[in-house]
Amino acid sequence: MLEKNIKLDGKTILVTGAAGFIGANLTLELLKKAENVHVIGIDNMNAYYDVSLKEFRLKQIQELESSASGEFTFVKGSIADRELVGELFDKYKPQIVVNLAAQAGVRYSIENPDSYIESNLIGFYNILEACRHSYDNGAPGVEHLVYASSSSVYGSNKKIPYATEDKVDNPVSLYAATKKSNELLAHAYSKLYGIPSTGLRFFTVYGPAGRPDMAYFGFTDKLVKNETIKIFNYGNCRRDFTYIDDIVTGVQAVMQCAPLPNEDGVRYKIYNIGNNQPENLLDFVEILQDELKRAQILPEDYDFEAHKELVGMQPGDVEVTYADVSGLERDFGFKPSTDLRSGLRSFAQWYKAFYG
Repeated sequence: MLEKNIKLDGKTILVTGAAGFIGANLTLELLKKAENVHVIGIDNMNAYYDVSLKEFRLKQIQELESSASGEFTFVKGSIADRELVGELFDKYKPQIVVNLAAQAGVRYSIENPDSYIESNLIGFYNILEACRHSYDNGAPGVEHLVYASSSSVYGSNKKIPYATEDKVDNPVSLYAATKKSNELLAHAYSKLYGIPSTGLRFFTVYGPAGRPDMAYFGFTDKLVKNETIKIFNYGNCRRDFTYIDDIVTGVQAVMQCAPLPNEDGVRYKIYNIGNNQPENLLDFVEILQDELKRAQILPEDYDFEAHKELVGMQPGDVEVTYADVSGLERDFGFKPSTDLRSGLRSFAQWYKAFYG
């Protein structure tokens, strides 16, 4: 069951990872749609990928803020800094918390595990503790904690589409293990301290000003440089690509409905948030090259076949991601509306404008 109508107007909302892809787009939408909202954004601006992209997103937010009724306050720092997180909660007293800060990427977790423990485990623990203490001395406290999980928690499950009721006890990467850990920690804090929490398992989010480590962005960079792209599992991968605008619509809907106690008395929910339509990676790349030509990023006579290499599966990856989103559809009427070609067209147009 869900508690309806947590109005966003006039609320103080903490968005962690506010310069990240989803965090920045969510902040923009909150400033557009919610009256007199105050968004507190925190981001450590790390160099996992090109910081100029994060700066571009922050600039978009700051430009929009000048004409919005709401307010945006940016804090550069890490959620792994417990003292800083505590200061933010003490000073601003956020009523809604959206935790999107995390070290992302399956492959990078094999190379640099420390950053995943620091951000995804210690950082999330600090957020949970701050939410817990927001109830001290009879204060109203945090009304809803929404946090990012990932489709990676499904590991190598054979049953598709992936449903939130499926067992997710066999992660195939450290990144996936940290995200499953987030869900377990959130459940414990919801049970012990009554913090209403909702986890969202994101499925391959893409769009303009997205993450350069994602396949569509990396493929584009390589094709522009006339380099060869590697397509893993010999092209036999399928991904539930979800456009950023659809993701933000879903996140906003969830923010406004904190879970009521379930049959165990815990205010806790998990949802998949994806497109519910997996695409073959080879088909995806064909559409991408069409749109890169249309945007005049690649020449019309570009020989794509000469620039692709089919290779085997890499460690930590999975063959298919496919979201069962019936829960979101039932509770919020969530239905992604952006088809893959339209989404990649928007990305290609942005890429042309940004990189020239």
